[in-house]
Amino acid sequence: MRFLIALAQIRPVLGDVSRNLAQHLEVIARAAEQGANLVVFPELSLTGYYLEDLVPEVALELAHSEVVVALREASATHRVDIAFGGVEVSEDFRFFNSAVYVSQGEIVHVHRKLYLPTYGMFDEGRYLAPGDVLRAFDTRLGRMGMLICEDMWHPSSVYLLAQDGAQILLCLSAGPGRGVRGEAKLGSVEAWEMITRAAAQAYMFYVVYVNRVGFEDGAVFSGGSGIVDPFGRLVVSAPLLDEAVLVGEVDLKEIRRARTFYPLLRDERLDLVLRELQRIYARRYHLSPHDEGF
Repeated sequence: MRFLIALAQIRPVLGDVSRNLAQHLEVIARAAEQGANLVVFPELSLTGYYLEDLVPEVALELAHSEVVVALREASATHRVDIAFGGVEVSEDFRFFNSAVYVSQGEIVHVHRKLYLPTYGMFDEGRYLAPGDVLRAFDTRLGRMGMLICEDMWHPSSVYLLAQDGAQILLCLSAGPGRGVRGEAKLGSVEAWEMITRAAAQAYMFYVVYVNRVGFEDGAVFSGGSGIVDPFGRLVVSAPLLDEAVLVGEVDLKEIRRARTFYPLLRDERLDLVLRELQRIYARRYHLSPHDEGF
């Protein structure tokens, strides 16, 4: 099975959900004209990143939001799947950095960011709650997993999605450009290239990484979105710093080919992993096998 994925490397406007929605709808229509079957937007694509006290104002109730309804209708009208990012408010009034997957006009899956960076130039943990569930999910294009930026830097996140059967990993990101590598290379961009290629090759699935561009609160977001195949090869790569809607092809037969050559997932010993994790967990938290919940 082959299909096309559009990388929507956009420049969201901080706090302006209406304007960002209009851009989403325009990009979806453009991507559909290019034959895309799935359009992937960056992290917090509907809101911008450095929200701080704006979080409650831009938060969406997914079941009732007119913004989400408009995106669901665009999915149905253009016959494309969509993955986008925004702030979600739960029924108990917690706020999450969420990625939403829509197909044929319906919400298929919602991933709440697990790891909230609260160090250096990041302050997410002050305004947002962390998610506590990680699942792969089935779509008409295959079984997928979604991660949001910092999640990808924790190897356990990728490992769990691979073990849960993901064939395609979508990573929605708002990664600022930091560090200099030579005349035309940012250290952060180089790091993301290594992480995505290593994940794709280690678990033999496609990695679709979409990073935003633009300036906010003194930070520049670097772009550099791309699709990496199960052999760790770059299928398509978006430019640095500039907006782009770039389409790349995914061929699920490549997953079978890679996993035939390298049957690492087949040989993974989950019993061993579970046993050793229980041992490590008990040691770290000073538990014994008789403690409740162990």
